[in-house]
Amino acid sequence: MKIEIEVISKETLIKPCSPTPIELRHYSLSYLDQIVPSIFMPLVYFYPASDLISNTERSNKIKLSLSQALTKFYPLAGRVVDNLYVDCNDVGVPYVEVIVKCNLADIISDPIPNELNKFIPYELDDVKDLGLVVQVNFFECGGMAIGIGISHKLADAASCFMFINTWASIARCDYDDTCHFSPSFDSSTLFPSKDASLVRDACLEIRKENIVTKKFVFSNSNILTLRDEYADQRMKGSDSSFIGIFVEPFHGDRSFRKGPDKIYAVTHTVNLRGRTNPPLHEFLFGNIMRSALVVPFFDKGSENEVFEFMNKVRESIQEITNNFVSQFKKNDQQHLSLLQEKANEKRKGHLELLCFSSLCKFPLYEADFGWGKPIWVGSGRLAMKNIIGFMDTKLGDGVEAWVNLEADDMAKFEVDKKLLAFCRNGI
Repeated sequence: MKIEIEVISKETLIKPCSPTPIELRHYSLSYLDQIVPSIFMPLVYFYPASDLISNTERSNKIKLSLSQALTKFYPLAGRVVDNLYVDCNDVGVPYVEVIVKCNLADIISDPIPNELNKFIPYELDDVKDLGLVVQVNFFECGGMAIGIGISHKLADAASCFMFINTWASIARCDYDDTCHFSPSFDSSTLFPSKDASLVRDACLEIRKENIVTKKFVFSNSNILTLRDEYADQRMKGSDSSFIGIFVEPFHGDRSFRKGPDKIYAVTHTVNLRGRTNPPLHEFLFGNIMRSALVVPFFDKGSENEVFEFMNKVRESIQEITNNFVSQFKKNDQQHLSLLQEKANEKRKGHLELLCFSSLCKFPLYEADFGWGKPIWVGSGRLAMKNIIGFMDTKLGDGVEAWVNLEADDMAKFEVDKKLLAFCRNGI
């Protein structure tokens, strides 16, 4: 269904409740921050109506706790300068409130990902110099949704949940400085920033294409069946084998391919925390992740091509170990040169990427602001094509796959018989 909203509170700026100390005003971006696209990562948290708290009280609690959380996560209230650093000037976070002209049940019974972007106040590629934007959405039935966009320039998925769940714990008065973690903002000491002019050429451009996003839900039992199909004994239980169900439609239908001169590749985002010895700080804020890259793709035409390819994906993920991180830190210029080369190939139309990222096993459903945990958490239509994101279902009994493709590709992909055989309805 089409979503209609009415703005009831024009954009205001929520500032940290305490000023950021002078010595913390300059927050350097890390090299890993610099090379990610400048986009908002969207999350929308849905909550039912409550007889115990009014919407006005909820609004006041959200704004106050956001102000308090920004004191701890002060870069989010600043402004990014020249892809080099954040001026932590406490300018504040854009905040909007709207009325949604339907009931909450109308949305979550059959969510349309392309419509969920209306719950976030900015276009996802309209980041400018912002770190965070928030929109609170009140439904006619009394339910609500909190739409959050965090700039990928400042945060990866782990950092995103670190902030949101801290914010929620502050709202429900369950945060204690003496027993809770403090985020670490030292990523630039591990991955020092580089000349912004050099890094700019390595960033994949954001193109406003005719992108369609669809959500496909897979039960745990079907995922296990898929793993058995795409895995040998060495790969049993590997999450990477789940990717095979998405790769195969592109492999089997030559019409997905855009020309004989293209190189096809798959990337899968890997969290670097826990992959070093000693491990990086668990609460290190920023983009502490890299992408495992596998190329070429579809070059043999053999029946076992997808199976062989999934082995390569798994091996590529496993290679991101302590040794990889150490070598990466010592020779980031080589890594930058590779990124520049791949970005240039993509701009010329020679490289087609299919990018996978997973939020599974992250604390997606822990954001209780004082009126219970969310009944569903959604995403939206992203600003880049060929991206597939995985999220746990609410009950933990399956995985939601959010697939972003060009409209023509989606029309072919969503009717793939093997894909649909493993899907289920609902959230």
